[in-house]
Amino acid sequence: MNSTNATDALCLSDEIKQALDSGRPVVALESTIISHGMPWPQNVETALKVENIVREHGAVPATIGILDGRLCAGLTQAQIETIGKAGPAAVKVSRRDLPFILQNSSLIGATTVAATMIIASMAGIRVFATGGIGGVHRGAENTMDISADLSELGKTSVAVVCAGAKSILDIGLTREYLETQGVPVIGYQTEVWPAFYTRRTEFPVDYQLDSADDIAATLRSKWSIGLDGGVVVCVPVPEAYAMDESIMESAISKALDDMNNLGITGKDTTPFLLERIAKITAGDSLETNIQLVINNAIVASGIACSL
Repeated sequence: MNSTNATDALCLSDEIKQALDSGRPVVALESTIISHGMPWPQNVETALKVENIVREHGAVPATIGILDGRLCAGLTQAQIETIGKAGPAAVKVSRRDLPFILQNSSLIGATTVAATMIIASMAGIRVFATGGIGGVHRGAENTMDISADLSELGKTSVAVVCAGAKSILDIGLTREYLETQGVPVIGYQTEVWPAFYTRRTEFPVDYQLDSADDIAATLRSKWSIGLDGGVVVCVPVPEAYAMDESIMESAISKALDDMNNLGITGKDTTPFLLERIAKITAGDSLETNIQLVINNAIVASGIACSL
């Protein structure tokens, strides 16, 4: 049996390789948000806009995906369009899926938070911007549906800048799971967890830090003393784009009922719920999703530059 080592499997674009070799700041970006998180063509438009935002704020964007049997960090525009056009036909890749996608070069792999963290860490990228992390799903006491993102955060040393956990999840249980994994939750200019579409929940963060420099200093301190594992940096969606909490909870409840009635489970749940909520809110949630990703990229760029 032929074996593939990490160096053979990893493919860095020339720009990312040069940036890392010269010590320039790099921000990782995931690709599941392109394939499963937004419809065509907003998915590609948003991905390219986020890359430009990262550049404008002094860092180099590294969109991550799996193409032609390689773990790619620094996708070209053509590669981003390939994933965007594939949409849900692309394989939603988490940790467990990586070896299988690598062995089938005909498949397009879109990386979740967990898989993006793994590939970013392999490349030497320490800061990652996304929309929201996965977590403990509502009703997990019966289904045991818990995202692999959470266990990955417990062991892979990448800072994940996000708008909190998606509000379709059980945020309280997600919070408890991260605590058990020893994952610090930092609130960027907030003392409470944001909930993706909305700015506030009843759950506190571990520490509020108000500048990119303070967050970068904390990351250096954690990793310099050998405390492996990730950090969640929670950034509330800009107030102008935040959704009304009662409207969102009603939309989420309706979407959950639809999902349960259709018997949708596993990795299909989050894409279904995001699409259903977008329809229920007449597209308002999609616009909020786009704006929070852009905002997270700005904050992540500042952290990467300081780090």
